[in-house]
Amino acid sequence: MQQPNEIKEKANYCLNCKIKPCSLKGCPLENNIPEFIKNVKEEKYFEAYKILSETTVMQGVCGRICPHMKQCQGSCIRGIKGEPVSIGELEAYVFDKAITEQKHSLLECYKEEIEDNKKNKDKKVAVIGAGPAGLTCSAFLAKNGMQVTIYEKYDYLGGLLVHGIPEFRLPKQIVKETTDKIIELGIEVKYNMELGRNLNLKELENKYDAIFLSIGANISSKMGVEGEELEGVYGGNELLEHNLHPEYNGKKVAVIGGGNVAMDCARTIKKLGAEEVKVIYRRAREQMPAEDKEVEDAMNEGIEFLFQNNIVKIIGNQKVEKIELIKTELVQKEGETRLVPVNIQNSNYIKDIDYIIMALGSKPAKIVNELGLNLNKWGNIEINEKYQTSNPKIYAGGDLAGIKGTVAWAAKSGRESAKQIVNDLK
Repeated sequence: MQQPNEIKEKANYCLNCKIKPCSLKGCPLENNIPEFIKNVKEEKYFEAYKILSETTVMQGVCGRICPHMKQCQGSCIRGIKGEPVSIGELEAYVFDKAITEQKHSLLECYKEEIEDNKKNKDKKVAVIGAGPAGLTCSAFLAKNGMQVTIYEKYDYLGGLLVHGIPEFRLPKQIVKETTDKIIELGIEVKYNMELGRNLNLKELENKYDAIFLSIGANISSKMGVEGEELEGVYGGNELLEHNLHPEYNGKKVAVIGGGNVAMDCARTIKKLGAEEVKVIYRRAREQMPAEDKEVEDAMNEGIEFLFQNNIVKIIGNQKVEKIELIKTELVQKEGETRLVPVNIQNSNYIKDIDYIIMALGSKPAKIVNELGLNLNKWGNIEINEKYQTSNPKIYAGGDLAGIKGTVAWAAKSGRESAKQIVNDLK
């Protein structure tokens, strides 16, 4: 935890803007950033935590892993002529100070609302999946007096916060403190319950007034290139989720992709002893969806980046031995809003490689096709503006519903779904 004088200095740097671009333009959750920082200046940490709790239950998480420069800090007025306010650090500090050190709770923040909403206690909602969307939905449902039961396929809460983000980026203890405070709101949890295995959606429909689906979309997408079926080709999402890594010592590894999953895979593999780790991305660095800090950290850790390179094929006899790449150029095509990578003819070359990690995006599990709900063209569950699926009793959010892939956006979908469920059940 940072020193109080450092935090005070960072808080005092905030201008407490009336127009709040950091909140209204930059933050998916629309946290009241100037107001919580004002309380940090006055060393009222629980008050700051309460203000954040009006819109989020992910303070300790978002403060650490949000792409702040693409969200709140990227919209900060201070950042126009200099450095933006360190909003993420301040948010994380408030969580650590109020929850970890001062032992406050989310229940304290919501106590009055829960009391006022006792009339809703006969309403029962099932939340399937305990990632950021499911946890946030559960918390805001409980705040509104509903009886909430979470069904989670693992024996822990947090979803990708635990198995998708490495410890060096998000300590597991912070996730546990976050989830513990949410469950204290009176939420029941049933662990080791998985759709299609020991959990039936139709049976839940008969038992609950509403259902919120948030089981994520963690199946790695494939490129469809020759050799992708060879031994030694892994999906990045599965590698992080199940932590079943091969032996990397002395090996050369290529990570394909330019998002935070690619960065997490590359950095994890390097820390596990790989001799060489190369991130291969078909566009330029400035087009990478990964946060700049994550890219810089990866570079500082000795990871090599091959920008404007594309895979032609994977070569090997049963297992990966080499990779054929081709250089790309970025061109403006009619109807496209950004530059498109185009392969440069005859620029092919081959590199020796032992393992290839595909980190190109993800899609939902096959069970989603069996739920009887409408899906969109990408295979995500289709929802309307009220987060309802084609079954009006079932709502969905997070990656499963194709929500933008950051924790804050997933959390927002959970919060807004909870509001809709409460309104509909009333």
